[in-house]
Amino acid sequence: MDYKRLGDYIRPVDIRNRDLKIHLSQGICNAKYFQNPKQVADNPETHKVVRTGQFAYNRATTRNGEKISIALREGPECTVSSAYQVFEVIDENQLDSRYLMMWFKRPEFDRLAIFYSHGSAHEFFEWDAMCDVMLPIPPITRQREIVEEYETVAQRIRLNNQMIQHLEATAQALYRKTFVDNIDKENLPEGWRMGTLGEVANIKAGGDKPHDFSEVQTEEYNVPVYANGIENKGIFGFTTKPVITTKSITISARGTIGYCFLRKRPFVPIVRLIVVIPHDEDVTQYLFYYLNNSNIKGSGSVQSQLTVPDMESKNIIIPPVPLIQEFNKQVEIIDNSISFCEKENEKLIELQSLLLAKMGQ
Repeated sequence: MDYKRLGDYIRPVDIRNRDLKIHLSQGICNAKYFQNPKQVADNPETHKVVRTGQFAYNRATTRNGEKISIALREGPECTVSSAYQVFEVIDENQLDSRYLMMWFKRPEFDRLAIFYSHGSAHEFFEWDAMCDVMLPIPPITRQREIVEEYETVAQRIRLNNQMIQHLEATAQALYRKTFVDNIDKENLPEGWRMGTLGEVANIKAGGDKPHDFSEVQTEEYNVPVYANGIENKGIFGFTTKPVITTKSITISARGTIGYCFLRKRPFVPIVRLIVVIPHDEDVTQYLFYYLNNSNIKGSGSVQSQLTVPDMESKNIIIPPVPLIQEFNKQVEIIDNSISFCEKENEKLIELQSLLLAKMGQ
């Protein structure tokens, strides 16, 4: 395949927000999309303007997860830090910006950018190095066909994500309608009562990392190990020795305290997690939604953290078992639909990776 020098197809852009007409300030994450910045500088008039259809990237690559933060602006005009590099494609009939963005999403490009980053205390991927990037640039019609294939898959993923959000909202509404709306804790309906979480579940704290821990999932290391409940749903690594084999709930015990996640497969919880294992599996869904809607707080004077005694003594409403079982049946249907969308997205993401890999062939 014939490779071309990228610098022959792009040019730098340096427009500053001198008149402060643009109020939307953005950063770029290493997942390669624009997002709200972690902090806004005191001198926004020096920020660079990024117009729709232009690219921007963070030149600094140090401590960036072995990836370069670069994105194509598809939303309204915004500003980025003056330390960012902004550029655009010279002729869209020669190089499609969306095709170029696909190239930037390839792991091979990240490795190249990291390799050509230079600096002492901090490393930077400078403009000259970007211009020296070599990539295949087929005829524009073929570029647009490749983009169309990729966007079709991306659109399906977006639709699945929207469906997941809708299903999650439906389950949440069902919980509130069944157990929250018009329910007075001081005057509970017949058959309802107040109790503690320790009455209906076994509460455990996460332990040490297993000796056979692996960061790569294989047939030998096939049980997920969880360290927290937020990033990647808490996945940390793999082991062959599951500790929790029944459906249960994990709760983040430090940092962002109270984040709940429903675990349906065997797993090993390690530090920073509290595990709630219901005595009766039929109440798991109810407890998950109840805890997820509770204001769970930790204890401690120096550093707040959640403890097993905190959770064992937590007051909860205990509705009649038949009502919980009926709720469980309805939510299981919703959860199965969510799982279907998530599994389909996993396959679609694999397909996206294949499409990106084919660009270099």
